[in-house]
Amino acid sequence: MDIISQLQDQVNTVASLAFNTFGTLQRDAPPVRLSPNYPEPPAANPSEDTVNIAEQPKLMSAALVKAAKQFDTLVNALPVAEGDEEAQLKRIAELEAENEAVGQELQRQLEAAGNHLKELWLIPM
Repeated sequence: MDIISQLQDQVNTVASLAFNTFGTLQRDAPPVRLSPNYPEPPAANPSEDTVNIAEQPKLMSAALVKAAKQFDTLVNALPVAEGDEEAQLKRIAELEAENEAVGQELQRQLEAAGNHLKELWLIPM
């Protein structure tokens, strides 16, 4: 698998972990009184699930940080661009000019082949 595909997979992993982490935090967050005009939220009954719920954000955040670090490692493995921005733009312009020249040559060859084909059809056999 190439580095770009690995980066895309890692971005998907980070996004999935973030989505699940935020959703879990939202789901499991204790009720909070928003205003004195609202009634007091019901008290949570402590149970074994509460202990697991308290550990879950720590585990999920650790997985998110690990995935982000793996992404950074993949980014650092990318090849370094040669030259400054101006040199890169110059190289892009050279490649575009080269591609245009190749395209013109291909067009010329296509027209020549078409003319040759017309000549062949006009010659009686």
